Amino acid sequence: MKLLHKDIEKDNAGQVTLMPEEAEDMWHTYNLLQVGDSLRASTIRKVQTESTTGSVGSSRVRTTLTLCVETIDFDSQACQLRVKGTNLEENQYVKMGAYHTIELELNRKFTLAKKSWDSVVLDRIEQACDATQKADVAAVVMQEGLANLVLVTPAMTLLRAKVEVTIPRKRRGSCTQHEKALERFYEAVMQAILRHINFDVVKCFLVGSPGFVKDQFIAYLFREAVRQDNKLLLENRPKFMLVHSSSGHKYSLKEILSDPTVTSRLSDTKAAGEVKALEDFYKMLQHEPDRAFYGHQDVPTRSRYVRLVDSVRDNGGNVRIFSSLHVSGEQLTQLSGVAAMLRFPIADLSEEEDGSSSDED
Repeated sequence: MKLLHKDIEKDNAGQVTLMPEEAEDMWHTYNLLQVGDSLRASTIRKVQTESTTGSVGSSRVRTTLTLCVETIDFDSQACQLRVKGTNLEENQYVKMGAYHTIELELNRKFTLAKKSWDSVVLDRIEQACDATQKADVAAVVMQEGLANLVLVTPAMTLLRAKVEVTIPRKRRGSCTQHEKALERFYEAVMQAILRHINFDVVKCFLVGSPGFVKDQFIAYLFREAVRQDNKLLLENRPKFMLVHSSSGHKYSLKEILSDPTVTSRLSDTKAAGEVKALEDFYKMLQHEPDRAFYGHQDVPTRSRYVRLVDSVRDNGGNVRIFSSLHVSGEQLTQLSGVAAMLRFPIADLSEEEDGSSSDED
């Protein structure tokens, strides 16, 4: 994401102009947008035209509109963002108050105006525009016949390919069909890696599986790389790291990222930082429960969360905002979305909450 212009007043009202440069920037933009915001961007509008002879036709024209945001729709797999709202500035193609849907595009700027920019949203912009925070971890978790290829970005865990191949069981005296099916499976995974992984960005590629599937796949991968003289794979061989996982399903990624040898290798990535923060919380929950608390989903307003974030930071604490599309965020969601590691135990807090609940009943 590139920040082109920023104009925010002392009362926190104002606007920013941004340009999304890659797919993940759409996720950041989705988190910036709120109902009631004003969004100005280039878009395509279908308009009716009438010729001199009176015949009516239609054409698609590019125009720039400013919408009052009403609906925000994000496709996490395609990383496509559509924003629907009413037009705030009439032009030759669209009347004031008419509905329109803008699909934000890569490398096309947009301007977002808010009545109040809070600290959480401003931090999101800073994070999105930090060139060092990119998708530098890739992983494939696999078992015989099933593989999930993912990118682990600072904000989300993106499924890039799911490979499924039926593997017949070994028969007594003949393994030919089994071995041929495995080779087809490994070839499909290899092609998925070549198609979806940018090794110019990826610093580490994790290969996880139960048993020896990962070892057999890596042997196949680099045997084929040598045979095909695939310099891309051969030059990036040091980036591959074999780790144990319990299965080839996507949820196994969490246990891989929690492996101490992996977190050591990934120590300079934000993904590892978020996973470690969650692991530290779970350890505290187990060993020092009076210092570990997680919250509920019925917090009244977003502003209360913002005040909480600001208060923690003002008092020297650390705040991590987890994405619901990141493997660590999926785990945190199971704890109702908010968790705290306290400096000092509050032994009676849970009892007070239980008591107040009983009183209300």
